Amino acid sequence: MRLRSVPLGVVALLGFLVAVVALTASARSFAAPSAVPAWLQAHVGDADGQISAVVLERARALYQKKVAQGAVRNPCYFAMDATRPGDLGNGVLGRRYYIVCEASQSFRAISSGHGGGRNLKGTVDFSNGRRCVKNFGNAMDSELTAGGAYMTRETKTSFKGYYRTAAKQDAAFVRTFIQFDGEGEAANARQRVIGGHAAQVLRTMCMRKSPKSSYADHDGMVPFGKLVDYAGGRSNGCTSWSPADAQQLISMVKDNPTTLYIYPESRDIAAVANGHASSAAYWNASCLKEIGAPKFWPRKTLEPLIAQYRKDHPAPPAQPLPICKEP
Repeated sequence: MRLRSVPLGVVALLGFLVAVVALTASARSFAAPSAVPAWLQAHVGDADGQISAVVLERARALYQKKVAQGAVRNPCYFAMDATRPGDLGNGVLGRRYYIVCEASQSFRAISSGHGGGRNLKGTVDFSNGRRCVKNFGNAMDSELTAGGAYMTRETKTSFKGYYRTAAKQDAAFVRTFIQFDGEGEAANARQRVIGGHAAQVLRTMCMRKSPKSSYADHDGMVPFGKLVDYAGGRSNGCTSWSPADAQQLISMVKDNPTTLYIYPESRDIAAVANGHASSAAYWNASCLKEIGAPKFWPRKTLEPLIAQYRKDHPAPPAQPLPICKEP
């Protein structure tokens, strides 16, 4: 049988159409979030140590978008559910920060602090307790947690001072901070100095003579204090972890950024506050019962109040640290 020849123009057109269809299908499959694999689905739920469905869905979508954009090559991503309790009582901390590494089929839930907020007495109270978060927001100096999409960025390690160890020796306290960059309502994360670090701080500070220390000032003095672990407490709006967990997380993202999705966003808070809690606007049941209704404080509302309070209650002049009383 003799085949009829097809004009070259028609062949070229058919080839072009096939290529367009293939590229369109490829783009759709790449852009659409993939189904949650079975091993990860086993970790989905509302119990402690599990990740709620809406939190995982948004965290995966953010990570896949950044990978598709070429902004992320890290095989792992993070999520946090700030509606869950941070303190379960009897010294047990709630696990509400998630480390997901799909390539290695690894899932881990750990504890994390939340923004304590502030009580500007006589003006406004937007403080949070140790267990559950009622108030959220993105205002400067509010010390509140703001939900939304974040990327981990550079790390900065700072010397904070010396402290006495159990062996009755002095050790330098050096803490590493991971800067976050946010999007949308969380876009001022860098301006607010929002990031992640170990939940440790030096308290009851004083100055001690230590001229041989590489951290000594021009008078040979170094700061000295008591090391306090507040893993079960609140932060100034940053994400804080136990020292061991912080060390692992910092090593995972140093020079290798990844995504962090923090739930809830203001839209979720509004839906729940209006009595529309559902699978699309989820809230941890025990915390919702405790707080009654959550509230989001937008910058335009809260920042003028904070500014007025600062004007009405000016901070006293900074005083130098006292000289330590030798033990």
